[in-house]
Amino acid sequence: MNTQLSGLYLVTPDWDDTEKLLATSELGLRGGAALLQYRHKTADAQLRLTQATALRDLCRRYNRPFIINDHVDLCRELDADGIHVGGTDASVAQVRAAIGPHKIVGASCYGDLQLAHSAYQQGASYVAFGGFYPSRIKKYPVTTPQTIVSDAKRDIALPNVVIGGMTLENCQPLVAQGADMVAVISSVYFADDVEGAARQFVALFAQR
Repeated sequence: MNTQLSGLYLVTPDWDDTEKLLATSELGLRGGAALLQYRHKTADAQLRLTQATALRDLCRRYNRPFIINDHVDLCRELDADGIHVGGTDASVAQVRAAIGPHKIVGASCYGDLQLAHSAYQQGASYVAFGGFYPSRIKKYPVTTPQTIVSDAKRDIALPNVVIGGMTLENCQPLVAQGADMVAVISSVYFADDVEGAARQFVALFAQR
């Protein structure tokens, strides 16, 4: 399993069409995505289990980590590679205790460096900042300062992820500041050429 936390971080859209979700996710993985997070906020438990199981198997074929958003029990049931928790979910410490020392635990820290320090102290594997830009998918305050990336690189010994309205163009200043991963939904999943879009994001990291 390639667990290097660097590059393109794919996050799934809320698609109920499992076949479409799998086919598009595979194109993103073929394009070089470093890992994939299953996030579907409106799915019922059965759909969530079906999709997560299929995506886990897909990620294993591509030797890429599979992360589940929020659902600790599902992460444990499927032996997923990790979990991502938001500010209103269980604490990083609780999640780390539940899934063990070797899984990936990511934490949303929004625009708050103190949240990132706390996540680090509680055993997070990476911290995520955003939103930086308006998103087609998620609704949130666009208030995260770009300088938080360089501040985090200086102060916190963890990989960091930037998220929120990421396009190939607007993520480049954040990558230049040291962002380790760019989390993307619509700029890959809704692209005319999904694999090509993924490759363009991946190329930003190859240039560093």
